[in-house]
Amino acid sequence: MKAKTYLEPQTQLPIYDECEILVVGGGSAGHSAAVAAARAGCKNIILLERYGYCGGDVTGGYVLLIPSLSFHEMTYVRGLQEEWFTRLSKIPGAVAGPGPELAGRTEPELLAKYGALGGATMVPPARICHGFMLDPTQLKIEMDLMLAEHGDAIRVLYHSWGTRPIMEGSTCKGVIFESKEGRKAILAKVVIDATGDADLCRLSGAPTSSAIDDECRCSSTALVYRIGGISVSAYNSWTRANPDKAKALSAELAELHGFRSGLFPGSTDDIGWVNNWQPKRDCSTTRDLTDTELGTRLKLRQVLACYQKHCPEVFGKAFLYDIAPQTGVRGSHRIVGEHVIGSNDWAFPLEHPDTIAWHCTVDTLNDNAPIEIPYRSILPQRVDNLLAPGRHISADRIAIDNVNLIPQCVGTGQAAGVAAAVAVADGTTAHTVDVAKVQDILAAEQDVPLPRNVHTDPAYMECLVAHEYGLYTDAAKRARAAHDAAGTYRHWTISGGSGTNHQ
Repeated sequence: MKAKTYLEPQTQLPIYDECEILVVGGGSAGHSAAVAAARAGCKNIILLERYGYCGGDVTGGYVLLIPSLSFHEMTYVRGLQEEWFTRLSKIPGAVAGPGPELAGRTEPELLAKYGALGGATMVPPARICHGFMLDPTQLKIEMDLMLAEHGDAIRVLYHSWGTRPIMEGSTCKGVIFESKEGRKAILAKVVIDATGDADLCRLSGAPTSSAIDDECRCSSTALVYRIGGISVSAYNSWTRANPDKAKALSAELAELHGFRSGLFPGSTDDIGWVNNWQPKRDCSTTRDLTDTELGTRLKLRQVLACYQKHCPEVFGKAFLYDIAPQTGVRGSHRIVGEHVIGSNDWAFPLEHPDTIAWHCTVDTLNDNAPIEIPYRSILPQRVDNLLAPGRHISADRIAIDNVNLIPQCVGTGQAAGVAAAVAVADGTTAHTVDVAKVQDILAAEQDVPLPRNVHTDPAYMECLVAHEYGLYTDAAKRARAAHDAAGTYRHWTISGGSGTNHQ
């Protein structure tokens, strides 16, 4: 049956504003891009965000875990991501987890203290990994403060949804957006698509692909909620002491929800956050987003009663603390960039001349070592003056599960902001920007360690070499053998995955 159509009348759109850099999406990638561009010297930036706050999946979807920032004793993920930790550490109850000074430590008491907070690796022998849990409300405020500190350079437009790129041939010249004021346009010299689903890239003529093609982590959605009036540490003790009761609780919860879920610690012990994995859903479709929301909320009262029935000693006074204000999304469409990240990037590992970030990956059997993320992975093909950092970066269907977590979104967003600022200052384009200059600003001025850069301490590379980083090294083989012997190795797959993967 032929679909009905409606011919939209041609109209003239008012130019709402003009800028040098337009960032569409205020999630962890877009917020980082705007702040980094301002710190790199650009004074004419607009940040568009469809909600009334920044942070996206972190503050709105309650992805409260920031994992895998270090490798052995060195912290490779720094820059704006580390700034989150240092800023939130000054606020009581805003963050919990081991600081970078504890990275690589193996004392049992530290592993016991921080292991449940994203602060210990699974790779035998266990060791502390710098990572943290955060409070989403406090991060919302802190992100606003970071933007306000650059109020002379960044204009924030909340409740504004970027809907279509303005193209002249293969060059992006701006974006059409919708708001309570109607449909308008913003012109820009460089546009950063930080929508998370490559919304602008898909309409620009740039090639994209879909992550919704298997049962991997990216092919699932979530609606996270939090339970108060409990002690998460007491619940963890109960599960260890009562494995049969805990198994029965998990089975009934899975039957109620219809999908896998898990209760994890947050930044304070008295509130637990319940993450979930709803398989084979596409977060770029209205139907799947709606089903995720309704299918979760309609069961929450029964879910809380289930916790109270099976574990009254912990949940006797429990209550539903809150529900995430936006759907938890892990991936849908992603760009096909000038470089497509694949398993070879961490297996050997690959060195890139245009590396813009060093990021640890999760569950890849390379001893959790960082891989190099190149500038080309945020650079769409066939179009210019359009950058695409964040969870939709260029990676294949397997690699994307390991390179679109919050730290990678922050890191690629920060690099995109600097690249856009350099392109504007030098009169170049996103494709012709001086990447070496971008790297020097990141490493020398924005606290981002980069391989083979004169502004980066050689100890970072020495640490990698000393610990035989790479998937096919002897260290990785020993790690795999230890996992197999202990039965602790897990994949990201939704149907058979474990509860150890918080995101």
